[in-house]
Amino acid sequence: MKKLRNYDSAPGCSMEAALHILGGKWKGVILFHLFKDGTLRFSELQRHLVSINQRLLTKQLRELEEDGLVIRHVYPVVPPKVEYSLSDEGKELQHLIMELSLWGRKWLERRGMKTAIDEDLDALKEMFAKTEVLDELAE
Repeated sequence: MKKLRNYDSAPGCSMEAALHILGGKWKGVILFHLFKDGTLRFSELQRHLVSINQRLLTKQLRELEEDGLVIRHVYPVVPPKVEYSLSDEGKELQHLIMELSLWGRKWLERRGMKTAIDEDLDALKEMFAKTEVLDELAE
């Protein structure tokens, strides 16, 4: 089934709209790494997402860019240099993405499981706490 882009039809509810935009196995993970690591080149993103192929990563990044969550910056050099960063609209998802990451970590721990890459849960919590403080200062 072809995924509708730019709402070829109206979403049934706001949750459907949100899941339509964030749908896809890798979009949340891409956003997570852009929050955690800042601006990343394509190859750096690909190193973080070891199980994704180049074609799918390109597709997911294009959809995130089309939906206004990611900014793609192309530098006119040889070889081509492309960097991805979060747009202001994408940054609004930071709390949601960080909470999902923390929840996922706790879910794994309750079952005695770990991620393939050893993540520091305390560092994630600290990073999340810093963003909350910065958001409060901005208000």
